Amino acid sequence: MSLISTDPVFSREWLAARLARSPAELPGEELPQFVHPPEHRPIPAAVLVPVVNRPRGPTLMFTQRTSHLHDHAGQISFPGGRVDEGDPDREATALREAEEETGLDRSRIAIVGRLPEYDIMTGFRVTPVVGWVEPPFEVRPDPFEVEEVFEVPLEFFLDPANHQAHSREVNGLRRHYYAMPYEDYYICLLYTSDAADEFCHVVLWGGGVGG
Repeated sequence: MSLISTDPVFSREWLAARLARSPAELPGEELPQFVHPPEHRPIPAAVLVPVVNRPRGPTLMFTQRTSHLHDHAGQISFPGGRVDEGDPDREATALREAEEETGLDRSRIAIVGRLPEYDIMTGFRVTPVVGWVEPPFEVRPDPFEVEEVFEVPLEFFLDPANHQAHSREVNGLRRHYYAMPYEDYYICLLYTSDAADEFCHVVLWGGGVGG
């Protein structure tokens, strides 16, 4: 059964209102998340969660990183990176990184809110920023960092029937995560980031933080 439709109710304004709600008690059992120990000073970073307003229904935009990178080589992810000294806020970081990695013109993106920040094992504390992307636009992936830019229908992404629960050992710690096969892609939410899992929770059940 479809969780969302292409009905105009699913709009930028609807999504912004969803993100602006106070954190809610979400149904189901949440997967445990990695948290940096108190003695570690995490590196601030931000990612853009790009929701593309396509005529047949909204999509989520992902990147596949090149295989030679030192961190997260070959992995599917949202565009993003560490905060630069000149970035006035996390929204600026997310927009800058998305433009550098994919060529996506920031003038086509309207920021609609944030998701809860999270820690990752490579030392970063990440703020996910949700952006509503209006076509037409052109993508020009940075050949050093990005192998490919692709989109997944939001209806497919949000359907729990497409989510596979897994766990694996990473650096001596047991990590729990969801994975989602789509066409020739295998979207592993352990690597795509907790932003994808948080986005599912917010859109389906309405928990979130204001932007």
